[in-house]
Amino acid sequence: MKIRKKHLLLLAGLVWMAAGANILRIGIVPYTGYLTLLNGGLSAAVFCFFWFMIFSRMVRKHTIRITGYQEEKQFFLKFFDRKSFIIMACMMTMGIGLRATGICPPVFIAVFYTGLGAALTLAGVRFAYTYIQHLRVPAAEREPEP
Repeated sequence: MKIRKKHLLLLAGLVWMAAGANILRIGIVPYTGYLTLLNGGLSAAVFCFFWFMIFSRMVRKHTIRITGYQEEKQFFLKFFDRKSFIIMACMMTMGIGLRATGICPPVFIAVFYTGLGAALTLAGVRFAYTYIQHLRVPAAEREPEP
């Protein structure tokens, strides 16, 4: 089950957009009862933290890794490395656990999940955008990834 390495970028984009959209939905549903300027600002802060401190760096790191593969065809799960799959599994487990136990109030879920989901979705969009760039520009003309 091997695919071209550039298609790993698209696969990563689709996975992150789907995960981000789901988390965003979980946050938006209860948000209607808590929509205030303060909560909107807190969601924006959560978004900025996760995007600038984690996900933008992650997208860059994985894009460099994927485009650096020597063989053109790669196993389809290589859009992430082992560490990233473990982190994703832990995040999912913690998120499900927080919601299932009811430890966090709905306002926290609304604010935090909206910011986190938006950042995850943007990571997916960034992977997809990079994939489209790789389709448009021949490899010989492409600048190395930052």
